[in-house]
Amino acid sequence: MTEEIILQKLDHLEKLINNQTILQKPVLSFQETTKYLEVSESHLYKLTSGKKIPHFCPNGKKLFFVREELNLWLQRNRQITSAEIEENASDYLLRNKKNK
Repeated sequence: MTEEIILQKLDHLEKLINNQTILQKPVLSFQETTKYLEVSESHLYKLTSGKKIPHFCPNGKKLFFVREELNLWLQRNRQITSAEIEENASDYLLRNKKNK
């Protein structure tokens, strides 16, 4: 029983170390990118084949990704909050009230 718990903890530590390594690398492999983005291989292939995600294919086979470009890609299409909508509406009303 104790041996099993130790093995589970070691496995968990190994995963944490691997994740830290991914966070420090500027260029990620295909497999590292699936972990980084938390997507399946098939989904990532679909994104690359549709040219919907920035990537490199230097030798014609292996795919590579720049981590910073992935971060920017993840931050696209930001949804504004209700508070921001209300603030924009108030600003719009104030600007248009002055124009009349």
